[in-house]
Amino acid sequence: MIVFNKLWDTMKAKGISTYVLREEYNVESRTIRRLRANQNVTTDTLNKLCKILDCELCDVAEYISE
Repeated sequence: MIVFNKLWDTMKAKGISTYVLREEYNVESRTIRRLRANQNVTTDTLNKLCKILDCELCDVAEYISE
């Protein structure tokens, strides 16, 4: 299972809130809800988050075996 727990830590470290993602970077609210629920998101979304946060994919998502 892919989880996005690291995303929230990375955002906090970079000083970027979900409000900033929505308002300044046009990340849709439903995308943020999907990330919070560890649901599927597109690779375009992951790419956008890495670009916004200036980080690697491993700073956003990780695989945890079920």
